[in-house]
Amino acid sequence: MVYICRKEHFNAAHKLYNPNWSPEKNAEVFGPCANANWHGHNFELIVTVKGKPDPETGFVMDLKALSNLIKREVVDKLDHKNLNLDVDFMQGKMTSCEILVQEIWKILAPKIKEKAPNADLHKLTLYETHQNFVEYMGE
Repeated sequence: MVYICRKEHFNAAHKLYNPNWSPEKNAEVFGPCANANWHGHNFELIVTVKGKPDPETGFVMDLKALSNLIKREVVDKLDHKNLNLDVDFMQGKMTSCEILVQEIWKILAPKIKEKAPNADLHKLTLYETHQNFVEYMGE
């Protein structure tokens, strides 16, 4: 099994806020991330695809095709957007990295399989800051 990775970047704003809680409880749990006027991050997304290299091309998946897919299906929908207000697949959901990475998986996994039938999405790594990131393997 060979694992290929593609890194993409996007900038987005969001607010962590549970509408079922009081403003005080939101501030207690989420701190400055519950700021009424939003806050933003320079996100980094690493997409890892696994498979056996095609004997004719040597590719698990064409990395340019993977890049185009990620940009079209994810980055273009998230870049310079407000995750709470502007992103259709995040409507009504908490905009934590944990939820965001799961929603990205739902988009990319079937699209990667369409483009490269012998490959599978293996892992997503989403950096919110240099120190904070989440990993998801579709479990």
